[in-house]
Amino acid sequence: MRRTGAALSIAALAAGLAACGGGGSYATVIEKVQGDNKIVVGTKWDQPSLGLKKGANPEGYDVDMAKAIVKELAGGKDVEIEWKEAPSKNREALLANGTVDIIFATYSITDERKTKVTFGGPYVLAHQDTMVRADDATITKATDLENKRICQAAGSNSYKRITDPPPDGKLGLPAKLVGASNYSECVQKLSGSNLDAVTTDDLILAGFAKQAGGNFKILGDPFTDEKYGIGLKKGDVKTCEAVNKAVAKLYQDGTAQKIWTTWFGDAKGLTAPTAPPPAEGCA
Repeated sequence: MRRTGAALSIAALAAGLAACGGGGSYATVIEKVQGDNKIVVGTKWDQPSLGLKKGANPEGYDVDMAKAIVKELAGGKDVEIEWKEAPSKNREALLANGTVDIIFATYSITDERKTKVTFGGPYVLAHQDTMVRADDATITKATDLENKRICQAAGSNSYKRITDPPPDGKLGLPAKLVGASNYSECVQKLSGSNLDAVTTDDLILAGFAKQAGGNFKILGDPFTDEKYGIGLKKGDVKTCEAVNKAVAKLYQDGTAQKIWTTWFGDAKGLTAPTAPPPAEGCA
């Protein structure tokens, strides 16, 4: 029997979403979770309070949100999670090639990324801010970054919010970009006076500032909304819809708020979320 184009498309999607390392193949991640009771989750491994690998597995806000949401996908059952590192520059590739099933990694939802990834959530709203050395009195607000040395972390769009005008950017300021492989390296360069500032999401900065023990300060001058999404392979709408229901439930029963307080409750200048941000829709 000759297959139609639609049938071929369905077959291709099912093949593309085959289970990673599980006992069978599934068309969607939620089917894999419920069928094999296993999942491969990508997180950051170098971001304090969000995703930081200190032992066998990472720990942090994104990690705990991943655990809670995966458990909801499994109907309340515990799930065997294999953790994989998901650096900013590799996130789309890790989903596309099936190395990971789902990503929780400070993954801001953008229109450009939506062309490659199906996003669940967002599960929290961050805001881009700026971190400088504690003794720097020359930079007090984001617009002071004009002609300053700022970090360009591989795979991150944060620097564009400074250097590009709307709609893709925000401030349209000339700045000197200093490359780094990730935000850990950005912070090292800032500590060594090879940078004037690190500008990215306030949750990321809060984790590094806490780890540094007073060597840095965050300006408290947020100028964007960053919608942290849950990355899925493009086309996995079924899992996306289930993820959105899980996010809503975690806020309704207070779990999401407890996780946020665990990791950011003592951070200055951050406002605890009381409800999930509006879902983006599963495109």
